[in-house]
Amino acid sequence: MTKINLTSQRKAILEVIQTRHDHPTAADIIEGLRERGFNFAYGTIYNSLRYLTDTGLIRELKLGEAVSRYDGRTEDHHHIVCSSCGRVDEVLCEPPAAWLKAVSAETSYQVREAQVVFEGVCEPCSKTKQ
Repeated sequence: MTKINLTSQRKAILEVIQTRHDHPTAADIIEGLRERGFNFAYGTIYNSLRYLTDTGLIRELKLGEAVSRYDGRTEDHHHIVCSSCGRVDEVLCEPPAAWLKAVSAETSYQVREAQVVFEGVCEPCSKTKQ
């Protein structure tokens, strides 16, 4: 088992991510750090995000945007993205077993993990458009 080296910078970044539920971007994390009185170099933040992702303490989400988002929840789950405002929420229900079986049949892959990204319009945006 690899020993995890949580420097004070990595710990502060991890805490920002784990206390937010909006799947922050690196820019959001930098702002969150500043609000807590930290002022780390950008290189430190990006290197720390890579380290935290590589060690499995956080997940990097690439949801079709130009920037990555980060998730403190590391158990298998899915996401839904608002096509209007960009909000990202978690989806905890499992994809139907029939989907996984169909994907296996179509591709000849043995599916080990699925990460589904749904797209829709969140409730606040739906209300605004009415």
